[in-house]
Amino acid sequence: MSEIPAKATESEDPSNSGRARAAGDLSDARASHGTPASDGTSASPVPARSAAADARDDRDARDDRAARDARAARDARDARSARDPRDPDATGFGSEEPRPGEPLWQSKPPGSIYDYIKVASFSIGPDGLVDQWSLRAEQVFGIPAARAVGMDPIEAFIDPDLRAQGQRKMAEILDGREWTGVVPFRVPDDSDEGGRGKDGLAEVYVMPTRTEEGEKAAVCIVVDVRTLRRMETDLAASQAIFGQSPFGFLLIDTDLRVRRANQRFASLFGGTPDDHRGRGVHDYLARPEAERVAATLRRVLESGDSITDMHVTGFLPGSDERRHWSVNLYRVHSGSGRPIGIAWLGIDITARRAAAREAAAARRNLALLNDAGARIGNSLDLETTARELLDVVVPGFCDLATVDLYQGLLAGDETPPGLADGSAELRRVAFSSAVSDAPFVGGGAEVAVGAVHHYPFNSPCADALRTARVQHVPGEDGGLVQSTLAVPMVAHDTVVGLAQFARTKGSEPFGDRDRELAVELAARAAVCIDNARLYRREHERALILQRSLLPPGDPVAAGLDIACRYLPGNSSADRHSEVGGDWFDVIELPGHRTALVVGDVMGRGLRAAVAMGELRSAVRTLALLDLEPAEVLSALDEIARGLGAPGGVQQATRAARRPREADLSEVYLATCVYAVYDSVTRRCTFANAGHLPPVLVEPGEDALMLDVPPGMPLGVGGEPFEEVEVELPEGALLALYTDGLVESRDHPLDEGLQAFVGALTDPTRPLEDVCDHVLTTLDTHHGEDDIALLMARVQGLPADSVGDWTLPREPRSVGRAREFARARLQSWDLEALVDTTELLVSELVTNALRYGEGEIRLRLLLDRTLVCEVWDSGLVQPRRRRARDTDEGGRGLQLVGLLSAAWGSRRTPRGKTVWFELPLPDGETTLTDPAEALLSLF
Repeated sequence: MSEIPAKATESEDPSNSGRARAAGDLSDARASHGTPASDGTSASPVPARSAAADARDDRDARDDRAARDARAARDARDARSARDPRDPDATGFGSEEPRPGEPLWQSKPPGSIYDYIKVASFSIGPDGLVDQWSLRAEQVFGIPAARAVGMDPIEAFIDPDLRAQGQRKMAEILDGREWTGVVPFRVPDDSDEGGRGKDGLAEVYVMPTRTEEGEKAAVCIVVDVRTLRRMETDLAASQAIFGQSPFGFLLIDTDLRVRRANQRFASLFGGTPDDHRGRGVHDYLARPEAERVAATLRRVLESGDSITDMHVTGFLPGSDERRHWSVNLYRVHSGSGRPIGIAWLGIDITARRAAAREAAAARRNLALLNDAGARIGNSLDLETTARELLDVVVPGFCDLATVDLYQGLLAGDETPPGLADGSAELRRVAFSSAVSDAPFVGGGAEVAVGAVHHYPFNSPCADALRTARVQHVPGEDGGLVQSTLAVPMVAHDTVVGLAQFARTKGSEPFGDRDRELAVELAARAAVCIDNARLYRREHERALILQRSLLPPGDPVAAGLDIACRYLPGNSSADRHSEVGGDWFDVIELPGHRTALVVGDVMGRGLRAAVAMGELRSAVRTLALLDLEPAEVLSALDEIARGLGAPGGVQQATRAARRPREADLSEVYLATCVYAVYDSVTRRCTFANAGHLPPVLVEPGEDALMLDVPPGMPLGVGGEPFEEVEVELPEGALLALYTDGLVESRDHPLDEGLQAFVGALTDPTRPLEDVCDHVLTTLDTHHGEDDIALLMARVQGLPADSVGDWTLPREPRSVGRAREFARARLQSWDLEALVDTTELLVSELVTNALRYGEGEIRLRLLLDRTLVCEVWDSGLVQPRRRRARDTDEGGRGLQLVGLLSAAWGSRRTPRGKTVWFELPLPDGETTLTDPAEALLSLF
């Protein structure tokens, strides 16, 4: 049997009342045919048929179906050709023509009523069992044909309470009677516990048939009742849209023609809804707007994407008032899912747009002020702040604008030099135009950005500067500018400059509200500019202070080639940077040793710079005491903790013992690495307080970071510092640095360290070139932090510049020490220092014999100066005192102080060392006569 293609849809469960009505219909149908309700009779048995007869029946049925389908297709074509072409049903709105020679049950949906309702068919054989099961039956009942064929429909689909009645009705049908009615059914489901399955409600039309052998059978047509009821609801909703909706609604076909319009649309554009059938968008809108809307309709039809709130502009018939509509578009589909047109839902928003324009005009001033508050003053730079003002007002408030600031203010004067007549020199710092960068000529002659100028005494601009009041300047005839507002920029009752706002011809003229807004905008910018001026002054002072605390010139050291760089934070970052607390130092120590220091005070500003100066001074003082690096950092840690305490270090120490809540604003933390290099042994001792590790580059090797325990930052306290001693080969390169060199917001610390190590590829180049190469290779222009870089190349003292002797602890060692010193000085061509050196060596060795312990060691070192050291195992440090006239001794150290450039003592791991230093004769230095020095003691 043939089947009608339809779209399968879900159906709702029947209610109890529906079941009752269906049962009643079944009983009524049975009574109408004169069949007893419950007589227990059954249909007479049907004799069996042969297989050949069944085959003949199948062939005849197929031939009959083909003939019926051909006649139906021909009749449909004739009916369509006779219909009105403006009738949507006649044009096949959303339908497709069958191809010539193609059966009606083509693969593509025909777009008929069967697309929406569920219609299925099956046939019942003479034995009362299903012998044919259509594809639609599979969709409706959810049972495949392989399973359905051979089933008893009464036993399979009818509720057990109604099966007896169903069997009697089946007997009547097979007896040749037609029957129609609403039947509740149950789809068997093996997965459902109890095997009940889902329930449904169907309208059934049973037509008796005969097989080829003449036996009685039946064909059943089944319609899903719930789908029909849902269609009734949808139809009612559709009628409500077209007849009762307050919005204009159109149904547009695939040819972009109106197929149906509701009453609301017809009331606006005139006529009845039927009068608009067949029209296109060009019948309602002007050509440009109609082309745009038509393109949108085609896009919706092709893509299926909905359009929401599309604004359409046009005119109503007989009216010159421009109207605005908000239109929503979406594609409409048939029951089979095929696109059949577009739904148009529109609402008139003309009044809403007028109200919106009024509200936008009222909110413009507030929006500009809010924008000014967010965008002006983000930088502490004068020129940048002026440009931020123009970015706000152009083009939102005016078409052209300029900002002039007093030249004295830009030069850093304490107060802006605004003269009483308003004709002081100003500099044009910013200009902006929304008219193709047209020059600003509203206030006289053209002035370029950066040029210094002044306004004539009688000009409106000079009057605005003189009176601090807004002046309205009309535009020149034939010029571009319509009018200009000359607005003085006043901050703290002081005029700092002048802002000019101009509108071109054709724009709305300035009103009173515009004048007030211009004054407010200029005042906000003036306050920010004055703050930037104050900040620039403080920044320059702090920078001067910071630079004054760093080593002047190029530092020098014995046995080291030194190069250094210091870059303060600059304005290349997003904000104008404050000064930081980075510092470095090179300190000469006795014995041709050198202390290398690099540190960084956490934080920025003047407080950080002052704290850095105090720590640097403390480092130099501690270095002169000749303490070990770990001891120097421990003392610095105590000093750093005392910086934030009113009573200094002792007060901070006592306060640390008392539980209290820390004031973080008064805490000073710093990192520091301290290294002591001995040019004689080429050994360097490091101690680190939370700083980045030093980098060492040995000749012929790759750069590496030294493993120095970082320790805690200065100011934390409570933790000791460790020392690491490293022997540096001749020609090795040592680099100390701060975090600004290797870290920024765009480059993390690990990445910066690797880049720094990779930049130190050729340590044999001149140190100045190496420093420049490092700063060029790395990202050093971010301006976020100060950068300190200290590099040293190892150049140990030659062996012939060192004299080292060990003397026994006996009186004759004094004479031998003088002999050793004389001979070595003569070999160095320093005869001018022989007498003085012999005298001082004799004094130091004698003191070692009298007050020291163990063996005595004498060492002479020649570099830029001559250094003499006397070592012994005693721990008592010599103390200089003034001898009285009657004392026989006590004048040895006084004599050393008179004849030497410097002297002192330091502790060593095995005792102490007493040393003195003499300058080398260069023709300009006058040496003290030993005889005169001896006489001066008495």
